[in-house]
Amino acid sequence: MKRWFFLPLGLLATLSLQRCRTEAQHTVEQADAAVKPVVVTDSVAHDSDDPAVWINPADPAQSLIIGTDKEHDGGLYVFGLDGKLQPDKVVRGLKRPDNVDVEYGLMLKGKPTDIAVATERLTHKLRIYALPAMTPIDNGGLDMFVGETGDQFRDLMGIALYRDPKGVIYAIVGRKSGPTNGTYLWQYRLYDDGTGHVGATLVRKFGQYSGLKEIESIAVDDALGYVYFSDEGKGVRQYYADPQKGNAELALFATTGFTQDHEGISLYATTDSTGYILVSDQQANRFHVFRREGTATEPFKHELVKTVLVSTHESDGSETVSVPLNQQFRHGLFVAMSDDRTFQLYRWEDLMGRQPRALSTR
Repeated sequence: MKRWFFLPLGLLATLSLQRCRTEAQHTVEQADAAVKPVVVTDSVAHDSDDPAVWINPADPAQSLIIGTDKEHDGGLYVFGLDGKLQPDKVVRGLKRPDNVDVEYGLMLKGKPTDIAVATERLTHKLRIYALPAMTPIDNGGLDMFVGETGDQFRDLMGIALYRDPKGVIYAIVGRKSGPTNGTYLWQYRLYDDGTGHVGATLVRKFGQYSGLKEIESIAVDDALGYVYFSDEGKGVRQYYADPQKGNAELALFATTGFTQDHEGISLYATTDSTGYILVSDQQANRFHVFRREGTATEPFKHELVKTVLVSTHESDGSETVSVPLNQQFRHGLFVAMSDDRTFQLYRWEDLMGRQPRALSTR
């Protein structure tokens, strides 16, 4: 409740300067205040890097956070929404797993199967697991970028999954380094290989690259059919996710205001076509929030909405959920890695300063 106080006129002059100084100081403090997480996960063994979220369709409160531990003897760590490790689901012994993503309903043995897909850098393979048990279904892994001979051209990094309107699922894969001729990313169709394991077929090569640093973070908007990726030091690039729609670049945005690296990308939907795109400004410990939708005259213009300072430090990867999960995350969830070997979970309204209506669960 707002309360009003009335001061005698004689005090106004003496307090005027002090009030101005106090207001100025408060403004600075507000600008410097970092948003705090409500949950911090248990630690991984070596180096947390990228999270994904599996939404439990039967009970969203039992959803899972899957995070990579990026080391030569790393793994995929699985947490509940309370941040507690679920040891029976953890996958260990992976060779530098970098990024991970989740998709729903891949048909295996005639049944829809939710999957978690991670990039294993040192083996040049995709590793694929059935959710929620994290059972391996990749027959030892799927070789990526076969035939590439450039230095680090097969060292896997980013991964994003796309489910098209017909239910076909694709993996869009990045690497530590690659060519500047518009073929940095390779896209593979995932399918049942006839044995209940996942197979992959290359369907296209696309994606401009500035050559400045590298491309790691990739995100897909299933509903609108777009893929976004961070060309570190340059900006965020946008393409169609459907390989049939061609390889023309639709937008290059987020080109100014970043300290060094453009990193983790995640999307929050407010309707089927509106929402926000969050991009990590890694060295500044903050996220730039852009509009998901364009304008009436410029459909691929993503305007900057705000910049949010957070408690995560040197954040590479992030993920956003725009459906209610439990009483703590009633408007969705934002999760980002921090270089203290944890993942930090935020309420969406704490980031945006208001309480939007989260979408209903599917």
